[in-house]
Amino acid sequence: MADASSINPIPVGLDDGYAFTKIALPDGRLLAIPSRARVGQSGVTWIHEAEQRISEYETEDTVYSVGALDGAPTHFEGYPWSGLNRAVVQHALQQAGLSGKSVHAVSGLPVSTFYRKSGEHRQETIARKRDSLKQAVRPLSNALPAGIAFHEVIPEALAAWYDYVIVELEDGVTLDADRVSVPVAIVDIGGRTTDYVVVKDQGILHASSGSLQCGMLNVKQSVADGIQERFDLESLSEQLVSQAVEHKIVRLQGKEHDVAALVEAAKREVVERIHDETRRQLGLGIELDSVLFVGGGTVALSKHIANWFPHQAIAEHPAFANARGMLKYLRYVCEASDAA
Repeated sequence: MADASSINPIPVGLDDGYAFTKIALPDGRLLAIPSRARVGQSGVTWIHEAEQRISEYETEDTVYSVGALDGAPTHFEGYPWSGLNRAVVQHALQQAGLSGKSVHAVSGLPVSTFYRKSGEHRQETIARKRDSLKQAVRPLSNALPAGIAFHEVIPEALAAWYDYVIVELEDGVTLDADRVSVPVAIVDIGGRTTDYVVVKDQGILHASSGSLQCGMLNVKQSVADGIQERFDLESLSEQLVSQAVEHKIVRLQGKEHDVAALVEAAKREVVERIHDETRRQLGLGIELDSVLFVGGGTVALSKHIANWFPHQAIAEHPAFANARGMLKYLRYVCEASDAA
């Protein structure tokens, strides 16, 4: 008799970003974990096993540790189809309570990784990403793996457009006629990239769409460099830098140090780069009905981007806009039964 989990797969919107991996589930739950993992076993034993904060997974004969540790860099070209990515995604699915379940997922790629400037799909790259997450990942615990039986890939930022125009109601789902008929720009500020998509009459305008290799990971790198220079340090843990960016304080040798000026300077530098590219891509947005900001970087930089356009808006829970759109695309647009 077939297992119920394989008969009734769970649809998942899976925004597996370079900084955070976000999940949207059909029951309305939203989950985010840091995209933080490294090759090898963790080398940590928790005093209280119930407080375990690092999990280990095996894929393609390589063990990865995921969780409360210093992760390997994710901002490399092949991360979206790497074993590191698969381990992080499996950990996110486990945290979402999908152990032992069959999953149908939609994830994304940066706009310039998904499309050539001509608008042609980069088919080989898309296939590598699509096939990678369907490879087996085994938890090195008593947990059953979450198996991805179907996986489709769409452009980041465009996923947020689906979230913007597809409206779920108590008695069904509909397209927002006003939003779908007017030209809209999506600006998606992420970890490694900032992505732009302009949609008009349900067509993507590629001349105004693309990706900038700049995001919140650039802020972290600048802060790390500044702390190392200020305190004459050779290296810093990735977790310490993340905490410094979030709390604007770094604790070294038992003492707390204010690094707010470093963090603000790093943010301003990144904001300037994003602003320049936004103007290059969108101009003043005169012919656009609205400019919608999404992504985790939008949250962190909200005060810096507040007045770029008179007709701009920030999506509700902007860090999850892509994940929600991926889930909506999976449930209402694509045909999961058509894919292997």
